[in-house]
Amino acid sequence: MRYKFIILLISIIFLATGCQTIKNKTDEAAEKENQKYGLFVGGEVNKMKLELGAPTEDIINDSGNEVLIYKTKKYGMPCERRFEVNPSGTIIAFSSSGCF
Repeated sequence: MRYKFIILLISIIFLATGCQTIKNKTDEAAEKENQKYGLFVGGEVNKMKLELGAPTEDIINDSGNEVLIYKTKKYGMPCERRFEVNPSGTIIAFSSSGCF
């Protein structure tokens, strides 16, 4: 009985540390993603389009700004990057979800 408890305890410890390692790596990748694409904020939309290509979608939000959406898949996981552009053509916001 005691050996089963020890084996169970060791298994839980390995699973917990493994999950934390994966979480740390995805958080680190997301931070790099935000730093890389966050550099476009404050810049001209045409420069961004030259580097990233044409967006998958473009919509007008409630405040009248254009939102350019880039959708990709990596390892079968959907990734979406959104850039908000004001009427003068300056990127004012960036967000991403599912990207690592």
